[in-house]
Amino acid sequence: MKILLLGSGELGKEFTLAAQRIGQVVIAVDNYENAPAMQVANGFEIINMLDGTELDRIVHRHQPDFIVPEIEAIRTERFYNYENQGIKVVPSAKAANFTMNRKAIRDLASKELGLKTANYRYATTSEELKKAVLEVGIPCVVKPLMSSSGKGQSTIKTESDIEKAWNYAVEGSRGDVVEVIVEAFVKFNSEITLLTVVQNNNPTLFCAPIGHRQERGDYQESWQPAKISENDLIEAQNMAQKVTEALGGAGLFGVEFFLTDEGVYFSELSPRPHDTGMVTLAGTQNFNEFELHLRAILSLPIFEIKLEKAGASAVILASENSLNPTYEGIEKIASLPKTDFRIFGKPTSRPYRRMGVSLVSDDLKTPIEEIVELAKEAAKLIKVKS
Repeated sequence: MKILLLGSGELGKEFTLAAQRIGQVVIAVDNYENAPAMQVANGFEIINMLDGTELDRIVHRHQPDFIVPEIEAIRTERFYNYENQGIKVVPSAKAANFTMNRKAIRDLASKELGLKTANYRYATTSEELKKAVLEVGIPCVVKPLMSSSGKGQSTIKTESDIEKAWNYAVEGSRGDVVEVIVEAFVKFNSEITLLTVVQNNNPTLFCAPIGHRQERGDYQESWQPAKISENDLIEAQNMAQKVTEALGGAGLFGVEFFLTDEGVYFSELSPRPHDTGMVTLAGTQNFNEFELHLRAILSLPIFEIKLEKAGASAVILASENSLNPTYEGIEKIASLPKTDFRIFGKPTSRPYRRMGVSLVSDDLKTPIEEIVELAKEAAKLIKVKS
């Protein structure tokens, strides 16, 4: 099968490696040269994926069996045409369109499906943002409707933060939509990602919940399994099944929830492997999230997802701009027991850009807090140099 991968970052790279291990052909697409997935794919294209004509051109050129989006900034309206041509869009054209934009997925979850979410409003100008903030209350969170990895996301703690939050959201927005969602601050005890695997003609399966910590809207550490009550887990699984069924298609979805004293709140959904799910590269499960996504897409039956170890991941961040980043400390992290790592191979660096990840695992009896600390310490050993 030929897969056209739209977006070629670190998640796309791991997906490509998983695909090639079982004989699939991958064409990696992104808007810059030498993106991580391009380094391991069968072929590549460099285009602006918001240009529908360019998208049409490469789809016509490669005639893929599957189109697999990895990022948000894509002219997803074209996906309906490709689906009508007999190309399988992952997980479906509808799912890709809804989830590439926070407005569509939030309205589906809250208004159509009745899932519990934070109170929210939308704004297209700084004046509208001021009004929205007054309606949802301070503190609140502002996010661009189209962004990734926390770009453009900020917390408003006082009215003086509003203008700054608007400007930051506009800067961090991906695509040609300048609109934000304003969410009331949810007093949560923890956040989880529930990796939900929707299969064709087989039951939906769930990975053990993944806990994570964020800074600047981007994940810093993730761990599996996360601590969660049986009732909250059942509630989260029911909500994940509802929303993925409404979107249709097959594949792995990363469904994010807040755990609060009042129960579980739906937060966000990604129709693809999730950055917090990189913890599964530590061997926590019988299949990692990329293998699960691939198998679900190809309609290969997945008998079960088994939690085999406890694990944690911690990000390796750049601290400066570089056109040729190099790495120090690899021999140090390589010497640690029960530890692995990934360097993503991004061709350039900038402050806070995610360049790699440390991976630590141990048996299920080991306190997860200890494993997280080991992952954090391991990540500190690698320095990104310019």
